[in-house]
Amino acid sequence: MMTGQNDQCLSEPKEFSLKRLRNENTELDAADLKILRLLEKDARASTAELARAVGLSAPSVAERIRRLQESGAIEAYTVRINPSALGMKLSAWLRIRPVPGQLAVVAEIIRDLPEIAQCDRVTGEDCFIALAHVGSVAELERVIDRIIPHAMTNTAIIQSSPVMARSPLGALKRPA
Repeated sequence: MMTGQNDQCLSEPKEFSLKRLRNENTELDAADLKILRLLEKDARASTAELARAVGLSAPSVAERIRRLQESGAIEAYTVRINPSALGMKLSAWLRIRPVPGQLAVVAEIIRDLPEIAQCDRVTGEDCFIALAHVGSVAELERVIDRIIPHAMTNTAIIQSSPVMARSPLGALKRPA
């Protein structure tokens, strides 16, 4: 899955703004959550369609969407691309532990590898966990070979995905 939010391996801090600060502290209400759920199902839904579904006016929904974007609740509107449909039939998680003094070098290498679809810096023994999509084991080996001069890796090839990437909305305890 490739999304706008995952395009950068290590994201830079979000720009500070008073609007963002004001909106980040605002509690989401039932209408906001319903708008988020509807947009999650169909990010191309029109403001008028959303307004009808939520029971608010189109200008009110448009304002709520603007506020949700400014607060960072909505990070991006995106498309999900199936790597297999593009010939990348093999996906793997790489646990990456840079050798001492090589953290920044490894981060740069990971950023530069187009096969890496997602990367998170994590706590624990490893510093990074990265998701790679490739067409073959040989291609996976080339990706790993770019990293191993500067880090130790542990690779797990994905066999299946019993839980696909899902929204954090499902974990909310509040109904909407």
